[in-house]
Amino acid sequence: MMWDFWEGGAGMAWFGLAHVLWWVLLVAGVVALVRLLWPSTRGKDRADEILRERFARGEIDQGEFEQRMRSLNR
Repeated sequence: MMWDFWEGGAGMAWFGLAHVLWWVLLVAGVVALVRLLWPSTRGKDRADEILRERFARGEIDQGEFEQRMRSLNR
């Protein structure tokens, strides 16, 4: 009975699917590890951009701008 399953090709299809799934999980794990070890600086870049926009619009003065930039760059 078991040999009929493998000889019909269904077993090989499941084996192939499991193989592909293994590689997808491995790549996803590596990507997650890289993102964890090297945090993105996009948040800081966005904060700098917002601060520059507020200064350009006159919402904050130069002293406050410089103080906040120093705080962001620590």
